[in-house]
Amino acid sequence: MTSPPDGETVIVRLRPHARALFWPTVLLVAVAGAVGFAAGIVPEQWQSLAVLLLAALLVIAGWFVPLVRWLSRRYTITTRRTVVRGGVLVRSTQELLHSRAHDVTLRRGVLQSMFRSGDVILNAGQNPVVLRDVPSAGLVREALHDLIDGAQQPPSAW
Repeated sequence: MTSPPDGETVIVRLRPHARALFWPTVLLVAVAGAVGFAAGIVPEQWQSLAVLLLAALLVIAGWFVPLVRWLSRRYTITTRRTVVRGGVLVRSTQELLHSRAHDVTLRRGVLQSMFRSGDVILNAGQNPVVLRDVPSAGLVREALHDLIDGAQQPPSAW
């Protein structure tokens, strides 16, 4: 990751809420338990290999892929802009200067409210920037609101 330009300070770097990894982790533990159980029951060598192969496929598809997808999504908020980076095979970057944004919205579902996370939406005309399922969403919204207000006010003359 490159450093921000001169005069720009990184306020925070975020990822989506780690709650997204709960069910994949439950699957990982269940597969590990099932493999341990199946290793004691199957009589043939080829059956043991089939169980291990099936377990490996389940772990890759059900735990590793969601983990990589979660790790690949990043939000960076600086004093001048908000940057959303994501993608596993095809990387995408979306940036919004705070001086161009005119509204910050917080959208929460029931589960997000329980974990104090939510979707923070920066409106800037046609293409809003959405920070999906960020932890401490209320605090992020307030910080973005302050940064946007500061970017839109003209600097005071000395």
